[in-house]
Amino acid sequence: MGKLTTHVLDTAQGLPGRDLAIDAYRIEDGQSRLLRQVRTNADGRCDGPVLEGREFPPGQYELVFHAGDYFRNAGLALPETPFLNEVVVRFGIDDAGQHYHVPLLVSPYGYTTYRGS
Repeated sequence: MGKLTTHVLDTAQGLPGRDLAIDAYRIEDGQSRLLRQVRTNADGRCDGPVLEGREFPPGQYELVFHAGDYFRNAGLALPETPFLNEVVVRFGIDDAGQHYHVPLLVSPYGYTTYRGS
C-alpha cells in the first residue's frame, strides 16, 4: 500500500521544523481539492502518513507548507510581506503502491525539496 510522508528541516536555525502547518491537495481538472491538514511534530515529521491507501491514487498532488507562519511563531524577524510565506510543492504520483517522501529544507529566503526515501 502506497503512502505519502514528509518532514521539514529549518535550515535557518538548524532545527527540525516543529509545529509547521501543511495542507495536502489533489489536483483534478486544474482544480485543487483539499484532502488533509496536518502539523509537524517535535522532530519536524508528521505523526503518520499524510496520505495513504485508497486516498492516494495516481495523479497530481500539492503540499502547501505554511513557512511564513512557522518562522513568525519561531520568533524570526520577517518583513511585513515575507519572501516565502507558503511553499508550494506540486508533484505527480504514477505508482500508488510506492512510498513517496517529500522533505522540505527551508529558511525565510530559500528552500529545497526532493523525492526522499
